[in-house]
Amino acid sequence: MVSAFPFARLSAIGALAILLSGCASSSDLIETAIISPPTEYSELVDGLHTIPAVDTSDIDPAMLRQRVDYTTREPVGTIVIDTAARHLYLVEGDGKAMRYGIGVGKEGLAFAGTAIIKRKAEWPHWTPTRNMMEREPARYGHLAGGMVGGLANPLGPRALYLYQGERDTMFRIHGTTEPETIGGAVSSGCIRLINQDIIDLYSRVKIGSRVVVIQGSRAMSS
Repeated sequence: MVSAFPFARLSAIGALAILLSGCASSSDLIETAIISPPTEYSELVDGLHTIPAVDTSDIDPAMLRQRVDYTTREPVGTIVIDTAARHLYLVEGDGKAMRYGIGVGKEGLAFAGTAIIKRKAEWPHWTPTRNMMEREPARYGHLAGGMVGGLANPLGPRALYLYQGERDTMFRIHGTTEPETIGGAVSSGCIRLINQDIIDLYSRVKIGSRVVVIQGSRAMSS
């Protein structure tokens, strides 16, 4: 069972809210002011694994999980991924969303549009894609048979798998072994979250949840 981790005390974030309020993903996806503080990313015991605490001083505060005001036509429970802004939103309704910072890899830039979560996995098995093995054979070639779940696994403790109908898009939302890359672009992978964040998101979404992926500044929702 995942242990609960405490929320940090309220801090002065007014300047950050002003900066963020000037940026919007699209005409119908508008973020306004931050209404709750970042959480602490303490050590987390998850089954047989202990996930290390994250030093958040090395991460842009805008990339830490927080509830924000968010206006959208998407229904409650929808995940909206804005790759350009490096943010993932879980729509909560009443003009609110839970926002998570993300890191985006090359595979994460290869899909735009809508999909559904058809599979969820805890401590997932991982196999590098053919493109990854061809691009970096020294790093990934020996992993053609895959890697079991664990702290060294690039997918981290949880993964969400996106489908369009019966077709696997090969687009994943998952954890990371490199929390310092959140907010940036990385060489490989899809959409990565801090491990404590992917566990939180995983607990909030269901099989069948709608996902909208925005590349650039134009919403691709239908």
